[in-house]
Amino acid sequence: MNVIARHAAGLLLGMFCMPLAALAAEPQPTHEFQLDNGLKVVVREDHRAPVVVSQLWYKVGSSYETPSQTGLSHALEHMMFKGSRKLGPGESSHILRELGAEENAFTSDDYTAYYQVLARDRLPVAFELEADRLASLRLPPDEFAREIEVIKEERRLRTDDQPSALAYERFSALAHPASGYHNPTIGWMADLQRMKVEDLRTWYQTWYVPNNATLVVVGDVTGDEVKTLAQHYFGGIPARPVPTAKRPLELAEPGERRIELKLKTQLPSLVYGFNVPGLATTDNPREVQALRLIGALLDGGYSARIPSRLVRGQELVADAGAGYEAYTRGDSLFVISATPNVQKGHTLKDVEAGLWPLLDELKNAPPSAEELERVRAQVIAGLVYERDSITQQATTIGQLESVGLSWRLMDEELAALEAVTPEDIQAAARRYFTPSRLSVAHILPEETHHD
Repeated sequence: MNVIARHAAGLLLGMFCMPLAALAAEPQPTHEFQLDNGLKVVVREDHRAPVVVSQLWYKVGSSYETPSQTGLSHALEHMMFKGSRKLGPGESSHILRELGAEENAFTSDDYTAYYQVLARDRLPVAFELEADRLASLRLPPDEFAREIEVIKEERRLRTDDQPSALAYERFSALAHPASGYHNPTIGWMADLQRMKVEDLRTWYQTWYVPNNATLVVVGDVTGDEVKTLAQHYFGGIPARPVPTAKRPLELAEPGERRIELKLKTQLPSLVYGFNVPGLATTDNPREVQALRLIGALLDGGYSARIPSRLVRGQELVADAGAGYEAYTRGDSLFVISATPNVQKGHTLKDVEAGLWPLLDELKNAPPSAEELERVRAQVIAGLVYERDSITQQATTIGQLESVGLSWRLMDEELAALEAVTPEDIQAAARRYFTPSRLSVAHILPEETHHD
């Protein structure tokens, strides 16, 4: 969960004076079935409003790409709006806008997804549009020629001209020496410049098949009505063999790696990343839940260890954060970022010297039961708050299914977080916070020199 969500979650804590596991209402009725062509469908009922979210997730993203072929998944996402057998470029978006629907798409390392939020009685429209482009996408060369220029400009604006984004891209490439997570989702500029529409056609034909997709529907519907609609709109699209996609595994201990970047930034900053497993690659799921809680112990609001000690106590850093994504198809990273308090004369070297005692403390002594309970309550409150949204429920289901986990984990994760002990926190810190798993990026304003 990101820092902002956690801060919002903290505001909810006053409302909860009951056992943590009781915070989650009974899981909503959820139905799972598969069409004969392999399309998996997950339906979660939520009848609070006559609204439904429909999401179609494909198991393909930048971690599936190979050197010199980066950016294909994201470019194809753009082209999915450029016309199919029934509709011309942009027409599906126009139809949805006329209905007052919200729509969008996103690509990540591990998946590409398309979604619509609309009135429950308009669900057939969303299914018809989505099935049409799954079955019969047109990839007009003139549309591609225009769109690839849009993507290059997006790369320039969002990454090349944004020092923090550019720094994180370079850091991520360093931190993933062995896996497809080395690749930026938008692709390297050299690959965008030589991409051809035929590359996208091959990518579409390879991965965009019903047996490589998950349809997620959450809202004011029943399993039976969605099954009938899914069969009607998607059932006739034939399955095709899909290549075996191996999990993106990292070297467990690649050795300490460092990069120094001089960028157009006002202040120096650093990023630490430890190579750790995700839930799909761990041999001990409890360690993964422990890492999630360590993220909040370090950076879960005002009283967490980084803000209380390094920001306010020692006045060593002006800003810092910690984060960990457990729901990845392959191995993950535990990331800590910080900006030194330059007004107090502190340098990046000082920040590193201040971070390690915090990590060593986790390794040397388990947190108190009280501290762990406070942090756990915060994380669980944040999850409960998030799940209030039908879109967030659908996104969690789609993400879990697309990385090779089960949507059922969504209903089990509060209990999994409850089970973590202070000793589990210590064991995870000991195992993973080692220099042999560490990548470090120092980001410096262009004119300065390293201290």
